[in-house]
Amino acid sequence: MDLVLDVADRNLLTPYVYPAGWPEGEPCRQLLSLFVITNLGALALYLLFGTLSYYFIFDHRLKRHPQFLENQVRREIAYALRSLPWISVPTVALFFAEVRGYSKLYDNIEDSPYGWSGVFLSMLSFLFFTDMGIYWIHRGLHHKLFYKRFHKPHHLWKIATPFASHAFHPVDGFMQSLPYHVYPFLFPLHKVTYLGLYIFVNVWTISIHDGDYRVPRLLRHVINGSAHHTDHHLYFDYNYGQYFTLWDKIGGSYKSPTAFEGKGPHDYLRKLREK
Repeated sequence: MDLVLDVADRNLLTPYVYPAGWPEGEPCRQLLSLFVITNLGALALYLLFGTLSYYFIFDHRLKRHPQFLENQVRREIAYALRSLPWISVPTVALFFAEVRGYSKLYDNIEDSPYGWSGVFLSMLSFLFFTDMGIYWIHRGLHHKLFYKRFHKPHHLWKIATPFASHAFHPVDGFMQSLPYHVYPFLFPLHKVTYLGLYIFVNVWTISIHDGDYRVPRLLRHVINGSAHHTDHHLYFDYNYGQYFTLWDKIGGSYKSPTAFEGKGPHDYLRKLREK
């Protein structure tokens, strides 16, 4: 995150926003800047990619499903916009620790002991590590001690749209993002790679709520896509994973998507039309 902060300082904050006598490395200034940048960035990612997905990928026929709520899209957006600033508070604390040099993020490829191959391997390990972490956190949030208070609001959307992707209770939203932030404190990761992965995970989160169930046939039971996550919203105790089905299969919570078996939401709508 210090790369983004440096760009903001150099091009906007230092010359136009902050007093000349306030040093760029001063902790309070960094915290304030990170809070603003994190919120604006999260808002931009959510609204930009959510809108693109909603208008160009999401199947609007799903809005005719009986479990699609009245004014649902507006409610999803409103819930997300209320939650994102609160989610950003602990997130900024972790970004601040990164900026102050407590993480294992590095600037140059030469700093990786394995060069470019190390960068590639770190991308794969990031995906597998965060998929594992999110699986267990997500599954834990379904426990009766936590579900009603923290995770149930996200399950209000049975037939989700891309805008449901970030419509979490703040505690739920931060807990499920925690593996992304923990990884660079445990393992070396290139800073630009980290920024790219951070954008990717937000786009992926939107994609598994987009109602587009198409997955290459060979990967249908490997990749956790929108069809899998739709069944999670509909049937509750299945498909907790984020990118892959691996941990659901290990944990006994995998469910073959009903959309692949002719029993999904589109099939339900087709049967309604035929009656």
